[in-house]
Amino acid sequence: MLCYTLSFVDRQILSLLVGPIKHDLRISDTQMGLLLGFAFAIFYTFAGLPIGRLVDTRGRRNLIGVGIFLWSIMTAVCSAARSYWTLFLARIGVGVGEATLSPAAFSLISDYFPAEKLGLAISVYTMGIFFGSGVALAIGGTVVDSVMHMPALHVPILGTIATWRLSFLLVGLPGVLVGLLVYTVREPLRKNVLRDASGKEAHVGVIDMLRQIGQRWQSFWGMAVGMIFQSMASYAFLSWAPTFFQRIHGWTAGQAGRALGILVLSFGCLGMYVGGLLCDHWLKKGVAEGPLKVATLSAIGAGSFLGLAMLMPNPYVALALMGPGLFFQAMPIGTVYAGVQLIFPNQIRGQASALFMFILNFGGIGLGPLLPGVLNDRFFRNERMVGPSVSITVVLASLCMLVILPLTYRHYRRDYLALNSATGGA
Repeated sequence: MLCYTLSFVDRQILSLLVGPIKHDLRISDTQMGLLLGFAFAIFYTFAGLPIGRLVDTRGRRNLIGVGIFLWSIMTAVCSAARSYWTLFLARIGVGVGEATLSPAAFSLISDYFPAEKLGLAISVYTMGIFFGSGVALAIGGTVVDSVMHMPALHVPILGTIATWRLSFLLVGLPGVLVGLLVYTVREPLRKNVLRDASGKEAHVGVIDMLRQIGQRWQSFWGMAVGMIFQSMASYAFLSWAPTFFQRIHGWTAGQAGRALGILVLSFGCLGMYVGGLLCDHWLKKGVAEGPLKVATLSAIGAGSFLGLAMLMPNPYVALALMGPGLFFQAMPIGTVYAGVQLIFPNQIRGQASALFMFILNFGGIGLGPLLPGVLNDRFFRNERMVGPSVSITVVLASLCMLVILPLTYRHYRRDYLALNSATGGA
């Protein structure tokens, strides 16, 4: 969870620097949307596929450690970017490093906990999303306010730099220490493995992995496509909400960051915890599609509250609606990742998770931050319409979830029962 928190601090800090980066690099909202999402997502998603194979065949702990060192260094490198494209490339580097974490973490946690406790366990891990986003918004916003009032700085090697660049150094370099902490993690014994006719652990190649996914394609694609839209809504809101308060209500980065950070930390983490408990409750009661039912409930609440929040002319009314909106938005994140683990044998969990995240993030991270920027520039042609742009994105994404996920229940129930009867849950 600490590693995941760090990863979201590193990726979220950019949302607080929209104004100075646009001014310094002379870029549009559409280009900023690409930096916030697509630049990170493109290699975060593609790199995850071969990394998933390593997760299933190599030590998972060491893979996470290497990834943390890489993304921390590349976050710091963002401070040296002198053009839009060099910053774009640095963000790609952050994505490559962060691609190592979740497939390996999901596999590790699935071997630590039994099925009926996995929803809450992975929800606690994925609380790092909201811890990281909250820390980045609250503390990062205060840091941004402080450094923005400082004169240009002279930094060894980098020379004289704009003060907004210092924020990347301050959040990137401490990650090296967390990378060292990872080496205290113990590798658990792998469970729920496929076995050959002699009872030995079967070797599973790429073709076997594709065959296993093909056998579960309706469950897999139903969850993946449904959660694309959940991810779109989340990233659209988290990427542009600070800008909404700065542009529309005249708040500083620190004011917006602290207010949003408190909401994200409290309501986001609470939503994940309750979602995990609800998922595990349903699984214990024999409701195999429990992970997906949590996501359906989430779509109703998040679409309603966050969609309304971004239209409010009073900032405090907007914040009051954002709290419950974030609660519902957070509920299914851990449970659906747990749901993927619960229908695949151990030898392909890393690869299945990587492919799942590839689909989810390529669509969600790539389009979520981008769509409000495009609506601002191309549809409304007014950057002060950022609130309606985010609202449209969130509501449309939530409606798509409500169509896709219930159609997947029956297929998921079949695949869950088939795996557990085949392996005996061992």
